[in-house]
Amino acid sequence: MPMQNVRTTPIEGQKPGTSGLRKKTAVFRRPHFLENYVQSIFDGTGGVEGKTLVIGGDGRFFNDAAIQIILRMACANSAAKCVVGQGGLLSTPAASHLIRLRKADGGLILSASHNPGGPDADFGLKYNGPNGGPATEALTDKIYECTKTLVLYKIAAAEDLDLHKLGSHKLENMVIEIVDPVADYADLMQTIVDFPKIRQLFADGFTMCFDAMHAVTGPYAHTVLEDMLGAPKGTVINGQPSPDFGKGHPDPNPIWAKTLMDKMHSADAPDFGAASDGDGDRNMIVGRGAYVTPSDSLALLTAHAHLAPGYRDGLAGVARSMPTSRAVDRVAESLGIGCFETPTGWKFFGNLLDAGKVTLCGEESAGTGSDHVREKDGLWAVLLWLNILAETGKSVSELMADLWKAHGRCYYSRLDFEGVDSDKAMTMMDRLRAKLDGLAGSTIGGLTVAAADEFAYLDPVDGSQSTGQGIRITFAGDARAVFRLSGTGTQGATIRLYLEQLETNTDRLQEAPDAVLTAVRDAALTLSDLVAMTGRSTPDVIT
Repeated sequence: MPMQNVRTTPIEGQKPGTSGLRKKTAVFRRPHFLENYVQSIFDGTGGVEGKTLVIGGDGRFFNDAAIQIILRMACANSAAKCVVGQGGLLSTPAASHLIRLRKADGGLILSASHNPGGPDADFGLKYNGPNGGPATEALTDKIYECTKTLVLYKIAAAEDLDLHKLGSHKLENMVIEIVDPVADYADLMQTIVDFPKIRQLFADGFTMCFDAMHAVTGPYAHTVLEDMLGAPKGTVINGQPSPDFGKGHPDPNPIWAKTLMDKMHSADAPDFGAASDGDGDRNMIVGRGAYVTPSDSLALLTAHAHLAPGYRDGLAGVARSMPTSRAVDRVAESLGIGCFETPTGWKFFGNLLDAGKVTLCGEESAGTGSDHVREKDGLWAVLLWLNILAETGKSVSELMADLWKAHGRCYYSRLDFEGVDSDKAMTMMDRLRAKLDGLAGSTIGGLTVAAADEFAYLDPVDGSQSTGQGIRITFAGDARAVFRLSGTGTQGATIRLYLEQLETNTDRLQEAPDAVLTAVRDAALTLSDLVAMTGRSTPDVIT
C-alpha cells in the first residue's frame, strides 16, 4: 500500500486554544486542513514513530471520517499502534484513562466539547500527553509553530477500517485495536465510588434523571447507572449519541438542558438530576427544585469526598480555576488542606495532580475532576454525588443548606455574551485593563473597589508563568466580578462576566441569587461599559 508525501502549504488559523483547535466543521473539511494540523501535532510532539496513540471522539458529525484520516496518517508516520474506541467513540475522561492505563505515548481526542455539532456547526481536535492530560502550553506552542512552516504531510492510501469491529487489525505495520469505549472506564469507577451502596440506594426507591443530551456519555450512563447500579430503565434520557446531538446544544446548563430542568421543577420531580456535555467531561447537578452551581458542587464534593472509598484517606488539596467561586476555598480551609487558584483550562491542573498537591479540582464551567484521570469527568462527578447522597441519606437541598450554614454561601452567576464582534470585545477589555491601577478605593454604584488586577499565574511545580488570564474586580463586602474572553467558541468572541457575593448571615442563605447579585452586576457593567462598547445588553446564557 503506497505511503504518500503530500505537498502542502501552511494554513492560517491553526493556533490551538485551551482545549485544542476548534473551528466550524466546514473548515476542518477543507482540503488539507485536518491533515496539516494532524501532521503538525505529530511533528510538534517529536514524531510518532514506534509510538502508541489513543484515538476517539464524541461522535459528532465528521468524527468517524476524521478518525480514518488520522489512522492513515499515523500509519504513514510509522506509529506502532493506535487504540480506538468502538465506533470512533471515547468520552474525554475515558480517553484520558485509556492513555494512562495502556501507558500510551499520547492521544488525539476529536471533540468541540459543549459546542453544537453538525455540518454547519463545530468540530475540534486536541492532543493529550502521556499523563492523559491536555498538552501543556509549551507543547501547544511547538505544535502551532509547526503549522506555520509545514510543507508536507504523510498519509497511507488505504480503505476505511470498520471501526465497529472489536479486536486487533493491521494497517501495514501498524496495529489498530478497537476497544469497548465503556468497559475500562466502568472498571475504574468501581475503584472510586461505592457501587453496592449506590445500588442499594436505587433498590430503596431513589429516583433520578440523567440527561445525556444525545452525546457521548449516553452509552456510559446506560451501562453504569442502569445496568450496573440498577437504576430503572428510562433513568437515562437522550442516551443515543447523535452526529448533531439531536439538533440540540450539548452544554449542561439550565438553558440548554431545559428538558431536565423542567422535569426537576415539576410536581413529580425525581430525587436527583444530572446532565453531561458533548464529550462527557462536564456535568450539571440538580436536586428536586434545586439547581447547584458548578462552584457549589465542587465545594460540596470537597467537603464530603471522604465518604467514597477512593478518598477515605482524605484529600491532598484542591484546585479551582480563578473565575470559580471561592466556596471551595472556605471548605479547604476548614479541612486544613491547600487550595490552588489557576487559570481557566484543565491543563493547568495537570502539574498539580501529577505532583500530588491536589486530589480534586474544578472550574466554573461545569467541569469537575480528581486524580483518577487528567481531565474533568462528568459521570464521575455524578457518581460521587450519588455516593454522598447514599451515605448521608439527605437530599440535594439539605446537603446544600448544611454546606452554606457551615461555610457561608457564595452567591454566584456567570453571564455569557456570545458571538460578540471580536474587535469590540478586545477594545472593551483593553479599556477596562487600562483602568485597573486607579480603581482601588473608588466607588461604583454604591460598591467600593477593594482591589483590581489582571490575573497571572506562577505554576508552583514547573515555574512556568501565564499572564493575561482574566480581569478581577474585588469589592468591599466580599463581592467580586471577573471578566474573561472565552477561548472555546468558533465564531466571534464570548465575553464571560462572573459575579460573586459571599453571605454568612444564616438568615440570608436562601435568597434569590439574582437579587443578591444585582449590585455587583450593575457595578461591573458600569465599570466595563460593556453595553455601550458591544451593543449587547442581555447575556445569551446565564448560569
